[in-house]
Amino acid sequence: MELKDTLLMPKTEFQMRGNLGVREEEFQKRWKEMDLYNKVLEKNKDNTPFILHDGPPYANGNIHVGHALQKTLKDFVLRYKTMAGFYVPFIPGWDTHGLPIENEVVKKGLKRSEVSRKEFREKCEEFALQQVQKQKEQFMRLGVLGDWDNPYLTLDKSFIADQIQVFGKMVERNLIYRGLKPVYWSPSSESAFAEAEIEYQDKNSISIYFALPIVENEELKGANLLVWTTTPWTLPANLAVSVHPRMNYVLVNADGKKYVILNSLLNTLKEKLGWENVEVLKEFLGKDLEYVKYRHPLYNRVSPVILGEHVTDTDGTGLVHTAPGHGDDDYQVGLLYKLDILSPVDAKGYMTEEAGKYAGMFYEDANKEIVKDMDELGFLLKQDIITHSYPHDWRTRKPVIFRATPQWFASIDPLRKDLLEEIKKVNWTPSWGEVRLSNMIEGRGDWVISRQRVWGVPLPIFYLENGEAILDYQVIKHVSDLFREYGANIWYEWDAKDLLPKGYKNALSPNNIYEKEMDIMDVWFDSGSSYKVLDERGLPFPADLYLEGSDQYRGWFNSSLITSVAINGVAPYKNVVSHGFVLDGKGYKMSKSLGNTIDPLKIMKQQGADIIRLWAATTAYQSDVRISDELIKQTAESYRKIRNTFRFVLGNLFDFNPEENYISYSMRGRINRVMTLKYRSVINAVIDAYDAYEFDKVYRIIMPFIINDLSAFYLDFAKDVLYIEAQNNFERRAIQSTLYDIILGLLKVLNPIIPHTTSEAYWELPFHKEEDIYLESMPSKNEFTDEVLLKNFEIFEEMREKVLKELEIARNEKVIGKSLESRIDLQLTKEQIDAIKYLEVDLELVLISSNVNVEESDSFRVKVSKFEGEVCERCWRTFKVLNEKHLCDRCNKIVEDFKWTF
Repeated sequence: MELKDTLLMPKTEFQMRGNLGVREEEFQKRWKEMDLYNKVLEKNKDNTPFILHDGPPYANGNIHVGHALQKTLKDFVLRYKTMAGFYVPFIPGWDTHGLPIENEVVKKGLKRSEVSRKEFREKCEEFALQQVQKQKEQFMRLGVLGDWDNPYLTLDKSFIADQIQVFGKMVERNLIYRGLKPVYWSPSSESAFAEAEIEYQDKNSISIYFALPIVENEELKGANLLVWTTTPWTLPANLAVSVHPRMNYVLVNADGKKYVILNSLLNTLKEKLGWENVEVLKEFLGKDLEYVKYRHPLYNRVSPVILGEHVTDTDGTGLVHTAPGHGDDDYQVGLLYKLDILSPVDAKGYMTEEAGKYAGMFYEDANKEIVKDMDELGFLLKQDIITHSYPHDWRTRKPVIFRATPQWFASIDPLRKDLLEEIKKVNWTPSWGEVRLSNMIEGRGDWVISRQRVWGVPLPIFYLENGEAILDYQVIKHVSDLFREYGANIWYEWDAKDLLPKGYKNALSPNNIYEKEMDIMDVWFDSGSSYKVLDERGLPFPADLYLEGSDQYRGWFNSSLITSVAINGVAPYKNVVSHGFVLDGKGYKMSKSLGNTIDPLKIMKQQGADIIRLWAATTAYQSDVRISDELIKQTAESYRKIRNTFRFVLGNLFDFNPEENYISYSMRGRINRVMTLKYRSVINAVIDAYDAYEFDKVYRIIMPFIINDLSAFYLDFAKDVLYIEAQNNFERRAIQSTLYDIILGLLKVLNPIIPHTTSEAYWELPFHKEEDIYLESMPSKNEFTDEVLLKNFEIFEEMREKVLKELEIARNEKVIGKSLESRIDLQLTKEQIDAIKYLEVDLELVLISSNVNVEESDSFRVKVSKFEGEVCERCWRTFKVLNEKHLCDRCNKIVEDFKWTF
């Protein structure tokens, strides 16, 4: 027998290198074989449910790092709540309709004009399902557990049928109507857009100041209204000029010409327009200008001045060009004055015949021609190019316009009060989410829900022979039932009379002729109805949690709230958590053209999903977060520290059976008890952080404990006992018991974050009782403490830190090599000596020194020198004298009694 055989060196199959990029897939295969997801559901089936309703990602392309962050954050919640004892089914979902899928199908060579709607929709569905399968595999690779075999898709027959029912219920409440009003219109997509689909980007626009000659007014004879606009292309639709009723206006003579302007902007306009001689001829309130008439400079049209509260005194002239067909404020004030709704622009953004000489021009080209004509006719005072924030199509990234078209709308006004009340009842993380959504709802106009596209859910509306729409809940319910059985494509395959209830007749269609609406629903209506999936799957409603990106305040959080309050009277969620966007390491938006993207698929393949998940846990996700190769490298270093700690602990538990060797807390030495109390404090704080969705706090609590308390202190000196002492030495078993508690607890609280690693470590943990750590329960909070013990340890720890610094100096100055070569002479205060005695500390053990001498003094002093003597060949400590075997007395006795049982 060799001397090394008498040492209890660590033994474990848990490798130092995780090789996660390869081995995680093996672990996931093992999860699948043991049916882990369903096993945890079965375990908790009689417990309180917790429902996180998955907001559907769009089924188009590989997942990006934003997807990875979001799904990982969700899985943190799902795993924590499951291990906390809740029944947590997770139904993943996908948004599968919309323009991007249409565009992708067209890019693949299918010409929309050469195929039927049915065939085009079938190709879109085929493409969408391919994308769903691709993204599903990628989300699963992240380690997210859920009912992946039965996700919900917005193209599913049952989903569409439920969505039609939601629409029908809103019809029943008279919340759905058809109207001609200006909406966001995307010429690049040829479709109306809702506010939620608009992005604001900087745009260069022509800005003009122009004159409108006043007519039929003796008092203002020869004067002009001075107006400013950044959309000259809308001048063909001008039907009025708005002024504020209570603001002060003036008639001025400026360099020989008379203009009406806002008094408070006079000095600004003098400078902008280069006026040299300005005389104020008259002052009056805006209300005095009501019904003053002016002649349109481009058309033989006379229009009135009207009053509007939307007029501001911050820029322009205080007189607002008003085109009810091209702006919401214009439309609203136009209704009050019974103005026409003129919108001489077609679906592709080209001017129509109503625009006269500009017909056939793209609106941006018409912009230049109109300005040119205004100049030649003498009505243009100044033109500039300004850069301003302007609405863009979120899909094509091209500018949108306001354009009046017949559309279907959902009324917001009748719901607004209830919507705002429901927002107050929801718990928002971060708290500003409540204010943000409230402000959006307060200012939101009616929701345009129709889209002039093909790939989506048909609007289930029929028209009578006189053009009137049939808005009948029973008819819509019948369509829903048909879609549930046959799918939505029948809307395009069957005649209208075959889609109506059997025997349906209406006196306004005496010839029994009916037409179908060919527009589809806004995709936000699709996803905004997704909470119906909970009913379909027999799950509680409202959902406990919606967790999505902060852009969903204008999107999914918003649309879901509207439809749910409309038909259920309550918000569809009890809690809402939002996260920011993922930026590069310098804080810039990621872009392929900039080359600053980070591919989560590449990270998973090379370093493993647990690295991405750990990165997600380090982020203060409620704001925008950053990721870069350097940040991933830092995350990998943190992971290495966690893994190495796990490996050390597992290696030193190789011969530990908790049923036979476990030493209870009260029987352990006081340093062991200190570690247990520190561990419990960590657990308490971690549980609170998980409950508050503060995952970065979980990380920030656990890492210092692992690095400082566990690795740098406890494990450092415990090696002497674990390796050297006899197998069943009481202190060795006490340390193992402490380590067992700590490792099992850490594996549990870290499972939501790095599940592959915690599963692997758990499988290597001797005598684990479950198939996987996920089947264990989350540790309970334990408020027990021992203030006297911790206070004494605090005194000792402060002293130890000072000693360690002196040991480091001695090493640097070559006084000693290893710490075990040292002699430490301490002068300690009575308080420090009393603390050491209370803790029953073996100073040579915990300071890892061969000789420690203590004297009482009024102040602390430490001296480090080399301890001369012989080194024991087994424990590596230095002694004055060893026996003939070169062993110390302790090691000699252990060797003589040697009889290990493993």
